[in-house]
Amino acid sequence: MTRIRSLLPRLAAGAGACLTAALLAPAASAQPTLPVQTLRAGMHLIHAEVASTPPTRERGLMFREKLGPNQGMLFIFEMPGTQCMWMRNTLIPLSVAFIADDGTIANIEDMAPRTEDSHCAAQPVRYALEMERGWFAKRGLKAGSRLEGIPGAR
Repeated sequence: MTRIRSLLPRLAAGAGACLTAALLAPAASAQPTLPVQTLRAGMHLIHAEVASTPPTRERGLMFREKLGPNQGMLFIFEMPGTQCMWMRNTLIPLSVAFIADDGTIANIEDMAPRTEDSHCAAQPVRYALEMERGWFAKRGLKAGSRLEGIPGAR
């Protein structure tokens, strides 16, 4: 009985740590539900989750293991600026298109997963669209191409 009693505090502490880890793990990987906006790039439809607040923009596509066909994330910033993106805790290789207020792509950058390299807009923009790496190139989209359906674009 003495031996069991001396193990109880250690077992309780271990169980508490496991329970805490179990409760926090889903929260760390759970994705917020974001609105989805359908965009058009010529004949191509894009189903983009919209990240328009500082917390949703900061989280972006972190911890995602895959994207569906023609799925991505549209980042909307309050004002045009030299927006930069990075890939900390992002598991999927992505391409990002930096987009001007009129829907024109300023530039496209390919990004490697799990890096903190900055990928920046070539000019001040209000929007950035992340898609699976190579998505834009496979469809012949480049700087100067135009996207339609961006909320608030002029």
